[in-house]
Amino acid sequence: MRPRQEITDMFSTFMQLEGDRFSKWLTDTKLYRNIQNHLGRSSEALKSENFWALYWHKHWRSRSNNLARMHLSAYLQEPCYWAASKTVAKFTNSQYSLADYFQMAIAEVEIILKDFNPEKCSSLKAYAIMAIPSRLRDILRQRKEANLCTNWALLRKVSKKLLSEALSEAGLSQSAIAQYRLAWTCFKELYVQNQPGGSSKLPEPNRQLWEAITNLYNHQRQSQLTQPTEQRNAQTIEQWLNQTALYVRAYLFPPVKSLNAFKQDDDTTVTLDLPDPSSDSPMADMIAAEDVQNRQNQISQMFSVLLKALQNLDLQTQEVLKLYYQQGLTQQQIMQQLQMSQPTVSRRLVKGRESILAALIKWSQDLNISINSNQIKDMSLALEEWLRNQYGEYNINP
Repeated sequence: MRPRQEITDMFSTFMQLEGDRFSKWLTDTKLYRNIQNHLGRSSEALKSENFWALYWHKHWRSRSNNLARMHLSAYLQEPCYWAASKTVAKFTNSQYSLADYFQMAIAEVEIILKDFNPEKCSSLKAYAIMAIPSRLRDILRQRKEANLCTNWALLRKVSKKLLSEALSEAGLSQSAIAQYRLAWTCFKELYVQNQPGGSSKLPEPNRQLWEAITNLYNHQRQSQLTQPTEQRNAQTIEQWLNQTALYVRAYLFPPVKSLNAFKQDDDTTVTLDLPDPSSDSPMADMIAAEDVQNRQNQISQMFSVLLKALQNLDLQTQEVLKLYYQQGLTQQQIMQQLQMSQPTVSRRLVKGRESILAALIKWSQDLNISINSNQIKDMSLALEEWLRNQYGEYNINP
């Protein structure tokens, strides 16, 4: 079991970065007091890291505790930082810094929490270690895909809901939003219907098409717009739609804000100025979202492979792993309890972990997933987290 103070810190502290490096941990006193109160009311047997991760996840899902998401955001700070570090090292030509990637990862916490299924995977942290780097890669891919789109391809893909949100976010009046939206509707009706599907480089509308779009707009404005408006010419409609595309891009991919800004409330709580990831990602409305069910199934299969590999170990190795991960015994203590030599205990620990990791690598290769040294390190890290939680307590009803 983790010491009480360590559990408290895990669920109440946030990273501060300075110059793209970790600087220090900042404690949110509200979260600190809340977890302390909960720890004081529960038995010692339940004070495990994984118990509290599952406990807060359960309350986050039921929305019965408005502090649950912040506790989980604090808990997942380290996996977000690890993912950011690996991403910035892998994509050296990217415009983003480690702090940028860390911010992106933090903003994905809500999606990670939604995707996580305790019935299929017992460790939230192990799941996050595997899932967050994948989310960051998807973001980079999606941004690249959107950047390759012409304005016309972008306006073709965007939904009416997202378009309205982008125009509103740009600060336009309701009257202007209605006019821009009607121009977009006329554009889609006349331009898109005969274009090949899926192209990101659709041709620019010609003068004849602009005139047709403008004529349709001027005809429909009398019935579609609630406020009287004057007729528009083709040049104005074209300008509106180009500007709309810029608004949509800005809404889909806002600039990444620095994580180094902090605020202090009247209760001396030091709080990260984090984004609110509770709203749906606008990116998902335009570009195909990650297949959540497939990802959950893959994670579930992965943990089944881990469990089977653990059960296939010889009984003595299983006992060594149990004493090391469940009871937290040192190799010296295990040696005394099992009457083994220290080299034997060490060898069984190493070989046991290596055998399970080898099974995980083979499973990945069987799925035609290419494995490099960095991915093996990630797997090893996730395995270590899984072993700690595999021997822990999973009941989440304190």
